[in-house]
Amino acid sequence: MKQGKLLYEGKAKQVFATDDKNLVIQHFKDDATAFDGKKRGKIVEKGVINNQMSAHLFKLLEKKGIPTHFIKTLSERDMLVKKLDIIPIEVVVRNIAAGSLVNKFGVKPGLKLKKPLLEFCLKNDALHDPPINQYHIFSFGLASPARLKLIEKYALQINRILKAFFKKINIDLVDFKLEFGVHKGKLLLGDEISPDTCRLWDSKTGYILDKDRFRKDLGNVEGAYQEVWKRISK
Repeated sequence: MKQGKLLYEGKAKQVFATDDKNLVIQHFKDDATAFDGKKRGKIVEKGVINNQMSAHLFKLLEKKGIPTHFIKTLSERDMLVKKLDIIPIEVVVRNIAAGSLVNKFGVKPGLKLKKPLLEFCLKNDALHDPPINQYHIFSFGLASPARLKLIEKYALQINRILKAFFKKINIDLVDFKLEFGVHKGKLLLGDEISPDTCRLWDSKTGYILDKDRFRKDLGNVEGAYQEVWKRISK
């Protein structure tokens, strides 16, 4: 598959055109950002790990009936995916209280929620991804009621699948972010699934194994990413 011009560059990835208008190449970078880009740095080999981990988990989800944009890996850092019209909604699924849930609502950190909590944010960096609800979504025309219902269904299914998967390798899936898009009229899961987009804690010790190590200057950032991939790839 021939790589074409750069179509988009985000905080952690680049997207390139291909000789097929329906397919693009997703390139994973080592760049790391936090706090809306105010903190910047690099996590060595992050791009390699995130590409491999995302590919592994996309394959798992596809086997369980979740349609994704993933086609195949092309190299250590490159993934061939279906080109999506991204729905500008970030879907957050929470199982354990952490991050903004603690800061906004005063919930005890580490509290196991009675039910998975679904949140929506407007995908807009300039506005700091503000939280929205279904009324915003319908009023702004971001998604129809039927499409939002399917997004919610997929998000909760993905949560069940990933929670069980991570539990087997002694990792708690605390929370994670999903993005969806449309390809030839069909809703697909896009973006990535990695320590950049998930909070992951060791089930026995509570040791943080995700980008919070970078956000909070906890050290051993590369080691945490490597540990997650090591457990997944066994």
